[in-house]
Amino acid sequence: MQFIDQVEIQVRGGNGGDGVVAWRREKYVPAGGPSGGNGGHGGSVIMEAVTDLQTLLDFKFERIFKAEDGTRGGNSNMTGAKGVDRIIKVPCGTVLINTQTESIVADLTEAGQRVVIARGGKGGMGNKYFLSNSNRAPEHALPGLPGEIFDLRMELKLIAEVGIIGLPNAGKSTLISVLSAAKPKVADYPFTTLVPNLGVVSKPNGDGVVFADIPGLIEGAHMGIGLGHDFLRHVERTRLLLHMVDMTAEDPLADYFTIQAELEAYDHGLASKPQILVLNKSDAVDIDRIATLEQEFAAKVGESLVISAVAQKGLAPLLQKVWQAMEELPALNQPLFLS
Repeated sequence: MQFIDQVEIQVRGGNGGDGVVAWRREKYVPAGGPSGGNGGHGGSVIMEAVTDLQTLLDFKFERIFKAEDGTRGGNSNMTGAKGVDRIIKVPCGTVLINTQTESIVADLTEAGQRVVIARGGKGGMGNKYFLSNSNRAPEHALPGLPGEIFDLRMELKLIAEVGIIGLPNAGKSTLISVLSAAKPKVADYPFTTLVPNLGVVSKPNGDGVVFADIPGLIEGAHMGIGLGHDFLRHVERTRLLLHMVDMTAEDPLADYFTIQAELEAYDHGLASKPQILVLNKSDAVDIDRIATLEQEFAAKVGESLVISAVAQKGLAPLLQKVWQAMEELPALNQPLFLS
């Protein structure tokens, strides 16, 4: 499945049906009077969040979404039929932004949540509507009003409670693959992961927590360099971040600060999200190297956890730390690290 998380579309409410000019033409009714009915209202465009979609791929091929027009009024004071609403299903986590004003129209985060995006136009009044004591034979009707039209940008922000961040090849995909049933592509070169991967990790009580592997963060990501600019938005909804650092890298401490700088530059409160620092690939370095890095990070950053995702070492303490942190989050004052 191709992962698309940003598209632009146009939504159009249905036009209202025209009112009509008509007269009663019945035997034995010499003064029938006006009988033109009102036009039907146009249908509206409605967005609905659902759980069985994970991408905006469908909107890549269809960009204009229009509700049905209302029908024209009829004789004998008959009102035209209302246009059928156009219901568009989108993944949970979809943000709708008006491209002209750059304002957020809606943020659909819960399954079943609905919002009317473009309202249909009202139906026009038939000549029966204008009947009065002073106007016994109105000869005019009103046309239906046009439906609303908006150009929208749809942005999908994955809804995951725990986000895994770090430079390419830090082991993020490996970690999510061993913690959950997710099977992302894993290889020994940068940018193996080109789309965010989601995995559900079971808590001791049986509840599932969604983890997201956020790909492509490198220096300059907030400016569009690499893949990170496209995927930093997915970090916004997470409650907790696992910041993974590759201990086999030339300068792991510098790698850590590179990612922190990108979070701060992107803003949206990413740098202030609670983090757990994870030093990965303990299976590939010696004990002295591990001790040295732990001391360096303790002195300049904070507490860290040493793991090996590929060898599945240190994962139980890591998950225990995650569950503890998530229970404490509501009472925390946005600390950078949890101890």
